Amino acid sequence: MSTWLPSLITETPEEGYELAILMSRKGVGYIQPNPEIKKQLREVYEYNADSLTAASQVIAINFQTVVAAANN
Repeated sequence: MSTWLPSLITETPEEGYELAILMSRKGVGYIQPNPEIKKQLREVYEYNADSLTAASQVIAINFQTVVAAANN
């Protein structure tokens, strides 16, 4: 069985940041698996500064996890 997250170890900070974004997106997919509903919701939050800031915070927390916990 293939896994989308075989490791948190990354070669570069950029790879770590991309992994943090992927982790964040996967989290949204688990919470709301229906692509049509996600599309409808995006139309609401894409113009909301608070929603975008919250999304950035989730990415930052995931990046902190990748860098601090897995890559020292």
